[in-house]
Amino acid sequence: MGEIYDVAVIGGGVNGAGIARDVAGRGAKVLLLEARDLANGTSSASTKLIHGGLRYLEHYEFALVREALSEREALWRIAPHIISPLRFVLPHMNGLRPAWLLRLGLFLYDHIGGRKLLGATRSINLSIHPAGRKLKPGFSKGFEYSDCRVDDARLVILNAVDAAEHGAQIRTRTPVTSARREGDEWLIETPEGEFRARALVNAAGPGVVNVLDAMGETGEFGIRRVRGSHIVTKKLFNHDYAYFFQLPDGRIFFAIPYEGDFTLIGTTDADHDGSIEDVRASEEEIAYLCEGVNRYFDKPITPADVVWTYSGVRALIDDGSGKPEAATRGYRLTITDADEGAPLLTVYGGKITSYRHLAEEAADRLAGRVPALGGPAWTRGKPLPGGDFPVDGIAALLADLAEAYPFLGENDIARIAKAYGTRAYDWLGTAKVWGDLGRNFGSGLSQSEIDYTHRVEWARTAEDILWRRSKLGLRLDEAQQAVLAQYLDTLL
Repeated sequence: MGEIYDVAVIGGGVNGAGIARDVAGRGAKVLLLEARDLANGTSSASTKLIHGGLRYLEHYEFALVREALSEREALWRIAPHIISPLRFVLPHMNGLRPAWLLRLGLFLYDHIGGRKLLGATRSINLSIHPAGRKLKPGFSKGFEYSDCRVDDARLVILNAVDAAEHGAQIRTRTPVTSARREGDEWLIETPEGEFRARALVNAAGPGVVNVLDAMGETGEFGIRRVRGSHIVTKKLFNHDYAYFFQLPDGRIFFAIPYEGDFTLIGTTDADHDGSIEDVRASEEEIAYLCEGVNRYFDKPITPADVVWTYSGVRALIDDGSGKPEAATRGYRLTITDADEGAPLLTVYGGKITSYRHLAEEAADRLAGRVPALGGPAWTRGKPLPGGDFPVDGIAALLADLAEAYPFLGENDIARIAKAYGTRAYDWLGTAKVWGDLGRNFGSGLSQSEIDYTHRVEWARTAEDILWRRSKLGLRLDEAQQAVLAQYLDTLL
């Protein structure tokens, strides 16, 4: 009959990886099946923020914002290498939301989520504030508040690594072709073979309904697919603040310091009717974001200044909202009745900031139906791999790595520490000179690092490494990327 898993999870995005981690840590035998690479879709296409969602307050999503804000510092504590605090500047623009309304929203944002570590909101004078120097003349009043940034793809990877270290089997590039109940088990078919599980989790994100259809199951909620696109330019400012900008159509967008030399700008909200396999920013979206930037910054940009774009499709619950930006970012979990046989838990919606709490709730729901699932919730206080140091400890880690590996440059140390945390020592090892790390593939990417991501983090292609295990795709040229791809072929 072969091995029987307690829980099989379909989908290697942040929700699927988070659920796999939680249930594996509670003693269940777990299988995660991902059709492509971990974080291949929506979970690597976010705005790279751990935030409550300030703009959701005006849609009266108070519970959603409260949940996200309560998770914000909890996630920072368990992953201080890939999550860090960021101060945002919100300029007031005449004719848009009045200043009193912005201040009220920020007051709620400061107080409904249990903020303890992050700095509070304050009013600022943009004529003398560092963030005001790059803005057009005329901006004087603004506000400064806190949220956190995150390496979204690595958040997924680290959850999967921790799940594997708790015994889960992670299978990437293993699409599910069908799944059906046979007695008290699910029989799951893939091109790599058949698997059996006592419970099945559908965490396929924007593909959640497709998975249900393939199983002959009827979902309880409709899904609205909304595309969010981002652009990246050479850096537009030299300070460490991010911007929260309003637009006359009621939407907002962010401009965020990114990867040292760049600025990340986004996002758009557009209903998506096409394929979810290859999602790209349209020319209209790119132009829209450029125009938004040009409303605020003194130096205009054009689509020709864009060095990279990325897009993702959010699987939002179809709540009948007219505009896509008004659709709820909340989530719903459903589980089939016991009289239907082996349980199926389906995840609808969600946002990256709430993934851990969503996973915890999913594990709680499964616990009554899966005998092997025992023990209390545990992930809120348990560091993700490499995150076993204090939230204020990144500077000390940087110093320790610089002392242990003086041949590495300052930029290399910063990138490595903020990607791997204390796990950097696992592949830097006893290296005394650069040559001890093997071949240099460019921009500080070593053979040792590649081998580690292949062995431990399921990296198989150059794209996996350059855009999800890192963002070195912004720095390696085509020839360097081709050499990397050739090397990875030798590892398969």
